[in-house]
Amino acid sequence: MADTRISKEGVLVIKAKEERSQLRNKEEALERLKAIIRQALVVPKKRIATRPKKSSVRKRLDSKTKRGLIKQQRKPVTDD
Repeated sequence: MADTRISKEGVLVIKAKEERSQLRNKEEALERLKAIIRQALVVPKKRIATRPKKSSVRKRLDSKTKRGLIKQQRKPVTDD
């Protein structure tokens, strides 16, 4: 986790300066720390590899063929 809030020594720095009260700022910083910990505990779902459907492959290849024909038509005509 590359985070700018983590110092070289490995200390997590959370700044809270929104409120005028030091106590409320500490509470806000603690809430942010709890949120960071909760977020770090969530394990992302593993992606299941799937193959593209035949119709999708056919559609992609057809569009590539069509695009190739358009580009081929741009070439200057040569007399043989």
